[in-house]
Amino acid sequence: MSGLIAEAKAIAVLESCRAKGILLATAESCTGGLIAASLTDIAGSSDVVDRGFVTYSNEAKHDMLGVPSELIDTHGAVSEEVALAMAAGVLKHSRAGIAVSVTGVAGPGGGSAAKPVGLVWFGVALKGQAPQAVRHIFPDHGRASIRHAAVNTALDLVLKTLARN
Repeated sequence: MSGLIAEAKAIAVLESCRAKGILLATAESCTGGLIAASLTDIAGSSDVVDRGFVTYSNEAKHDMLGVPSELIDTHGAVSEEVALAMAAGVLKHSRAGIAVSVTGVAGPGGGSAAKPVGLVWFGVALKGQAPQAVRHIFPDHGRASIRHAAVNTALDLVLKTLARN
């Protein structure tokens, strides 16, 4: 997806958050901060973006977001359960009213039959509501392609969540 489309989505997320008067925070594993970067690339984003957690390691997910180690041990870091716990943890450890999380296998290695390269789980949480999770398997056109597709999907997820509420 082109950079202009991602920029337009980031601007739309910022405008939607402003219209609702809420802050946004991210928890990112396989995207390594790219979602937060896409938002903070936009001038004036500081009135919406509260913070971004780059929780690449399992320890970071536990230490920074409170994701139970047992959850990671049982389901793996790339799972619906961990994406949901990451999103909920963001709300607990920030001032945000909406949070998005992402955990996945960007490749080129690390995939398996059960969790192939391109598998990404997203979580989104609105303060006062149960977090929701979405699963995507992106085509394996390389690590950068998967990461950028995940950023665009995360921004879409935030926009759809805000539009419904």
